Order: sequence, then C-alpha cells, then structure tokens
Amino acid sequence: MEGISLISTLAIGFGVALVLGFLAEKLKVPALVGYLLAGILVSPSVFGFDVDLNLANQLAEIGIMLLMFGVGLHFSLTDLLKVKGLVVPGAICQMLLSALIGFGLSWLWGWDVGHSVLLGCCLSCASTVVVLKALEARGMLEGFDGNVAVGWLIVQDMVTVLLLVLLPPMASVFTGQAQTSSQPLWQLLLITLAQVVVFIVLMLVIGRRLLPYLLWQVAKTGSRELFTLCVLAVAIGIAFGAAEVFHVSFALGAFFAGMVMRESKYAHRAAVESLPLRDAFSVIFFVGVGMMFNPMVIVEHPWHLLCVLLLILFINPIIAALLVMLFRYPLHTALTLGACLGQIGEFSFILASLGKSMGIVSDEGMNLVLATAILTIALNPIAFATLPKVAEFLKKRSKLARISAARPDPQSLMPDEVEKKKITGHIVIVGYGDVGCKLTAALQKDEIPTVIVDKDDSLVAQLRKNGYTAIQGDAVDPSVLLQAHVQNAAVIVLTIRDEILERKVVETAKLINQGVKVILRAATDQEANHFRADNLGTVVQASVILSQEMDKLVRLAILKGDSPVDEEIAVNSDVNPAPPSQHPEVNP
Repeated sequence: MEGISLISTLAIGFGVALVLGFLAEKLKVPALVGYLLAGILVSPSVFGFDVDLNLANQLAEIGIMLLMFGVGLHFSLTDLLKVKGLVVPGAICQMLLSALIGFGLSWLWGWDVGHSVLLGCCLSCASTVVVLKALEARGMLEGFDGNVAVGWLIVQDMVTVLLLVLLPPMASVFTGQAQTSSQPLWQLLLITLAQVVVFIVLMLVIGRRLLPYLLWQVAKTGSRELFTLCVLAVAIGIAFGAAEVFHVSFALGAFFAGMVMRESKYAHRAAVESLPLRDAFSVIFFVGVGMMFNPMVIVEHPWHLLCVLLLILFINPIIAALLVMLFRYPLHTALTLGACLGQIGEFSFILASLGKSMGIVSDEGMNLVLATAILTIALNPIAFATLPKVAEFLKKRSKLARISAARPDPQSLMPDEVEKKKITGHIVIVGYGDVGCKLTAALQKDEIPTVIVDKDDSLVAQLRKNGYTAIQGDAVDPSVLLQAHVQNAAVIVLTIRDEILERKVVETAKLINQGVKVILRAATDQEANHFRADNLGTVVQASVILSQEMDKLVRLAILKGDSPVDEEIAVNSDVNPAPPSQHPEVNP
C-alpha cells in the first residue's frame, strides 16, 4: 500500500520485535538481542519486507535522543565522584588499550587509518543499557561493585560523546578527502569545541534553573499527559536545537537535557512517565540497527569476527579486571566489572552509524560491529553465571588474585567522615531484617547512635545513601566488628536467627569489649535456655519478639549501665505471645 510507509514500518518492526524479544527473554537472553534479530529479519535484503530504511533511521534517531535523555536522567555526578579515583583513570586506560588493540587488528587486515581508529573506538565501550539491566536483575546495582561498574560506564559514555562531537570536523582527515571548508582543521576543531562549551554552559547555568522550574509549573496542573508531553518536548526539542544552533549531536543535546532535568524534584516522575515511549523508540532504534546488518559478514569474514569476539569477550574484561586489582580493589569488584564489559551495544552502534554516514566506516566494518554486538550481548549472562568459578580458579593459580581477594570491601570499612560521637557509646545492630529495620528507625528517632552490620553489599550501600552508619561484612569476623567500633559500643543487638552464628558473634564481641551488653534472639525455648545457661546476654524469644520489645530492652540495657542484664526483663510480661506465624522470619 502506498503512502503508509510509517505505519507499515512500525507495525512490522514492533510485531517481529515483540515475538523475538519474548523468545529471547524466555531463553534468558537480553531482549535487546531479539530486537536486533528482528531488524535483520525485516530488512528488505533478507525477506523483502516493505519497510522504509530512511524512515526507520529517522525513528532510530528519536530512539537515540530518548535513550540518551534517559542516561542523563540517571547520571549521578555524586555517585561518580565516590569512585572517581578508580573509574576515571581506569576507564580511560581501558578504552585506550582496547582501542589500540582494535586498531592493530584492523591495520593487519589492511583497513585504512580512519576506519581502524573508529573500529577500535567502537570495540572499547560497553552497553550501558545491558549493564544496568544485568546488575539490577542480580541486585547489585546499589552496591559498591554496581557503583564501580556504572561509574566506569558513565566515563566510557562521556568519552564516546566527546568522540561524537569531534568526529564531524575530523572526517576529512580520516577519509583522506580534501576539506570542504576553507578553514584549517585546527580552527574547525576549536570552533566545534567552543560551540560544545557554550551549549554546556548554557545548559548548566540557564537550563539548570529553567527546566526544573518548567517541570514544576506543569506538574502543578495535575495533568499527567501534559507532564509527559513536557518531558518529551524538552528531550527532543533540546536535542534538535542543540544540533541546529550549536551543531552538536542529537545524542549530546538529549544527554544534557536529561542531566539538567535530574536537578528537579520531579526527575523520578519524569523518568517513569517517559519510560514507555523511551522503551518503544529504543526498540525501533535497535530494530533499525539490525536492518543495516548483512549476515553474510559471518560467512565472508569469519576470522575477523572471531578476532573481534576474542577482544570483547576476553581481552577487554581482562584489561579492566587487572586495572581494578592494580588499583588495590577486591577481586570480586574486578571480576564483576570484567563481566559487565564483555559486550558492546548502543554507543558502538551510534558511533559506527555516524562513521558510516561520513564515509569513514565501510559496510564490512558496520556489519562486524553489529555481529559482535548481537553475539556478545547474547553471551553476556554466561559471564555473570561463571563469576564464582572464575574467582576460585584465579585464587588457586594467581598470587595477584589471592592478594586482591584478601582485600577488604570498601563498604566493610568505616567511612572517615563519620563523627566520633556516632561510634562511641553506640548500639551495634547485627542484621538489618524486619526487626533490625524497625529498631534502627526507633533509635534514630531519639538520636541514639547506631551502627548496622549486614552481609548484603547493596543494602549497606543504600543505608549509607540514606544517612545511616553501616558496615558490610560477617559479624563473626573480628575485623568487621572492629570497623563497627564494638570496642566503644554500649550494646550489641543480634536480630539474626541462627544459634551457632549468634554464639560466635557474642564470643568475638566479648573478646573485643568484655563489658558490652548483648541482646540476642532465640528461635525456641530450648535455645533461649541454652543462651541463659551460658550467660551470653539478654534473651528474647522469637514467639514474643517485636521491634518495640527489642527497643525497650536496648534502652533498659543502656540505663542499667554496668548492672547485669541477663534476665527476660519485665518488658515482656505484659506482652501476649503470638503464634510464630504472625511474626516475620528475619534473615540478615
């Protein structure tokens, strides 16, 4: 049918992407792989579907804008600064080394300098979308390892954005063609950088005040559709304006629009409201990228593909992991980052697409990037699944790995900025389950200093983000309790439900601080009697454990000072024991 190329492109693209994306998720592969395969299938060169490639490319541009707007909305300079000493030099070194290896491979294949440089850059940056989804699915996004991975990706994204800015004025050098402009190259680069700087300054000075105010005014109307329209108008409007006025890429304009919008208290709502359209156009972007792929590259250049796959799947992760260990961070952080960097994605597509449009990247190079992306994204879950086995293998065979594995997690160390009054005469709470959470809230309300000890890395990261003093680690380990300053604590409260573990923690705590008061939980009457017989501390049975009772016990322990507190205490005498099923089981 004539005149409905937009409708047919969207209908075919979305329909096939839905089916293949669903199948990919069922196979435990990122849906992104399904979208790319959908693009390959609906390409006119494969089955002859009636899709408009030029129109698909324009829709993909909108997808890039919304994708980069979303990245900007989630860009946290604060989170980046926390790990800047590692991720800034580490990511730049990794990108340089990876790009040099990619350049070397391309040079050996006989490609020209510009083509080789751009391919090396495309192979040096991982997919932010894939990494965020992988970390979120494993509950690692808020932990220290997640902060390092996200910070590393942010630095990669910023470097790639800079490459997108510099690529147009450098195109004549890379292609070996005469400059269309009479101005020398250094002037073109200077003008380009000046335009980018002016745009960034305007966004940070004016946009930082204007856009949150605009969002606030629209939010006050109470209209949801108007709020969504405002978010999309800002994202696409600024991206288009930045390209037209300042001659910067759509990607850069949208990224800064999102970054500035993040200053608003409605930033989270903006992210939620724009998510459906952002996801929809992102699908079109990946489908459009798939349409440009020629599967014959696998048949015609199998050794090229194999070399690039080895670079992405093994060399990039090894470089990143070694850099992390050399910066004296734990082995699990190094391996987690290595698993995150074992794939390439959207920025590689954007860079390769821009290079292709300028005649720098050939069809072969573009197809090579696409084939590598599809295969590495599909294989990435395997990297995460094998992390424990890889860690054990390395610890057996590498001294550096053993030294790195022995290093403490940064979140197992007490931050230097914690005031002395918060770690003197304080309460140490072991386990931040339901009871630990309520007890901490009650004590914090009365400004009683507390230190939380929990094994969950992401939980500790979130607690610190919310202003709590928290330590990550196993309380059985003396070094963990020393970091919690048990030697200066008034009371240690064990909210966990494991008799053997509780005994070990009490023994360790008493070795460090003989006078510390101990409050334990007991799962059964027999266990409670054992604790009392061994004079371990105040015992509260699971059948009557409520956060209020634990709170009263803590306060009474503080008031009693040096007096022994080892009986059940009258606080439980007016509590009617409830059936165990009514009280949540709490795990640390």
